[in-house]
Amino acid sequence: MRAGRALALVLMLAPWAGPLAALDLPQGARLLAERESALDSYALPVGPYNGETVPGLEVEGRILRRTYRIEGGSATTLQILAPLRARLREEGWEILMECEARDCGGFDFRFGTEIVPAPDMQVDIGDFRFLSAIRGDDVTSILVSGGRSAAWVQVIEGFGNGEKRPAVVPPPAPVVSAVATAEAPGDGLGAMLRDHGHAVLGDLAFETGAVRLGAGPFASLEALAGFLAEAPQARIAVVGHTDSVGSLEDNIALSRARARAVRDRLIEAHGADPARIEAEGMGYLAPVASNLTPEGREANRRVEAVLLSD
Repeated sequence: MRAGRALALVLMLAPWAGPLAALDLPQGARLLAERESALDSYALPVGPYNGETVPGLEVEGRILRRTYRIEGGSATTLQILAPLRARLREEGWEILMECEARDCGGFDFRFGTEIVPAPDMQVDIGDFRFLSAIRGDDVTSILVSGGRSAAWVQVIEGFGNGEKRPAVVPPPAPVVSAVATAEAPGDGLGAMLRDHGHAVLGDLAFETGAVRLGAGPFASLEALAGFLAEAPQARIAVVGHTDSVGSLEDNIALSRARARAVRDRLIEAHGADPARIEAEGMGYLAPVASNLTPEGREANRRVEAVLLSD
């Protein structure tokens, strides 16, 4: 979250008794990720982006993060969120805020809010809904994002007894761009994967609008192959991204094809194990800069390595 002042809610959390343990999600919903932290922090949004920051309550304590994918893409974000909202109200929760895409602040809200990294969560900047709620010292947030072939749900929960104190919410971590050198294969990139969960393969070259990867050699792929050789239990996803020029469907297809080209190069040229490398495309759903400028569009056209397990 951008630098700015927010209230802090410090929670000494009790064992789980979460109201959303069994979510009222549409048939076919699949749990993608679940991470429980005994002591962690979460900046709970309580208002839309105000031009400088996303107002929030900083939560410290025991936090549960979960994401789901709902196949089909036929349900609207409101159809998915409405039964969850109703359940919260039935159980005595106070809705702190609820907003839709542009009303939330669009790009600025999405990147001023904690999102579980891809491939476990995807957010369409133009089609999402967010809700946060509180009951006593318990807090929860729900983010629902639409999509052409699937919808995505993120639920973050925290429970317990605590006290409130003023706090400064730190700015978000910068986007990590990594190009490891041949002199230290895998060291820098591997550290970035373990520290940040992902790294941009910044030296890759594709022709404009094409999926063919240049001849190389590319230091980032040498480094990534070195990391996989040194960490035989590690699994990664190669994830392609585009700018916002063109349709979402075309951009997802292009980004996925580029990710597969990178995966193929890792396997064919560097001897990487194909069973440990996935390839996926996000299209323009996860920008790291504004698509309104040439510089921003260039930054958004990228391929990242995402650490799935180590």
